[in-house]
Amino acid sequence: MFLTPIDSAAWVTPRSGEVRLGQTVNCLPEIADVHAYHQAIQKAWENGQRIAIVGVPESIGPRANLGRGGAEHAFSAALKGLLALQSNPMIADHELLMVGQVQCDDLQQQGDALRNTDSGELALLRELCERLDQRVSQVLLPLFEGGFDVILIGGGHNNAYPLLTALQQASGEPVGAVNLDPHADFRAREGRHSGNGFSYAYMDGALAHYHVVGLHEGKNNAESLKQLVDAEFTYRSVHELYCTDWTLELEATAAKAEAWHVPLGIEIDVDALHGVPASAINFNGLPVANAYSLVEKLASLPRTRYLHLAEAAPSLHPAGREAGDMACAQLLSELVLAYLHGFQRRAP
Repeated sequence: MFLTPIDSAAWVTPRSGEVRLGQTVNCLPEIADVHAYHQAIQKAWENGQRIAIVGVPESIGPRANLGRGGAEHAFSAALKGLLALQSNPMIADHELLMVGQVQCDDLQQQGDALRNTDSGELALLRELCERLDQRVSQVLLPLFEGGFDVILIGGGHNNAYPLLTALQQASGEPVGAVNLDPHADFRAREGRHSGNGFSYAYMDGALAHYHVVGLHEGKNNAESLKQLVDAEFTYRSVHELYCTDWTLELEATAAKAEAWHVPLGIEIDVDALHGVPASAINFNGLPVANAYSLVEKLASLPRTRYLHLAEAAPSLHPAGREAGDMACAQLLSELVLAYLHGFQRRAP
């Protein structure tokens, strides 16, 4: 198994009279093989855990899309924020399972030595991304088969592809996704990278319904937009959202997703949000409140199965890594809470 466990207590500084999530959250132990992984997941389900948190510390996908590195640090930032939260009756941390992080240090190291400005080395980066897909899928598929919802944090938006394909394989039917993102990530299938996870999933028959919220028409090439339209997928542009009542937009998006009647994934590219450190940082982005309310609303739908928090890159904060860690810790932990709150509102 390409999976490293999380020692949650190591992320917490104890304080008298307080208990943090890092002291109470359930974590999988070190797993020897796939059989042991299935057994551990089944035991966690029997103990009441329902939402599995997985990290993917990589920036291979963004760099293979001619972008910048830095997304490999997102999961550690998320752990700093999430595990430092107070454990109290307002947060149902007993439903969370800290699965661990996908092992990709070897792939990341190989990728760091490659230049995405060289066509031959770029092709190798895209081969590494494909190998990463396989590792992520190996971790995700048993979770979906076991009934868990999944929150995947860190890395590039390339990880949408193994999420969608694993969910489709586990459910036995094509799936849907709502993506808060200035980019449709529907680029040409030219080798795997962070810009074509959805187009690959569509061509593989895994993605049947897709709606992009906040797409910036000036940040998507003509071929991507044409492929999106040809697939009969939809979007609302960020310029439309500037002039629209967000509450009405939220209701319409949820109604659209529910009408699909398929397993649903929530995709959040944090570069849709104002000033968040990311490979493509956005100073004209939407407020965090929009992302929170979208996640919370969609997570309450009965067929929603995952949340993907992609592209956060703490080291790319204009004020440096420390400031980036703090910003990403707060944002990512808040969006995890949004999913948990929505999950708790689902009709039994």
